Amino acid sequence: MVEKSLKAVDKVLTFFEDWTLFTTTMVALVTLFVEVVLRYGFNKSLGWPEELVREVIMYTTFIGCGAAVKNRSMIVIDALPQVVPRLKRSLLFVSHAFTLFFSVFIFYYGVRNAALQIRTHQKTIILEIPLWIIFSFLPMMGVGMFFRTLQVIWEDLHPKLEEESKD
Repeated sequence: MVEKSLKAVDKVLTFFEDWTLFTTTMVALVTLFVEVVLRYGFNKSLGWPEELVREVIMYTTFIGCGAAVKNRSMIVIDALPQVVPRLKRSLLFVSHAFTLFFSVFIFYYGVRNAALQIRTHQKTIILEIPLWIIFSFLPMMGVGMFFRTLQVIWEDLHPKLEEESKD
């Protein structure tokens, strides 16, 4: 039951992460290409592409955190487990516990900050994107990291599941 639920959540999150990250990155690349052509080819410059790319970088950073947890690509310091291999499993679960705490923390304060932006009606300077949209990246990151960390913990507890997912 748990494996089916994890696979369903994994499928939905992977689809969301892959396609939104791909789409936003492509939009940013095309926008930057047009800006470079205009700036150096026609001596004209637009103001909004830089703001759009900044927002896309924030989005890809925050949403990419969930994908990094899934792929086990987070930065780790593994000096102690190499010196004392018996501690590797324990330290891995401590690391997962801190990641879960961090994801709940980011979700909670991300929701609070997004709500604040809704109340204050703030927008970005040039594109006038409501800032609550930008701040909503934080709770999305928290949810993605939380479920991905649960998935990684489950894979650590059930190594056969990890082997099946690699096939």
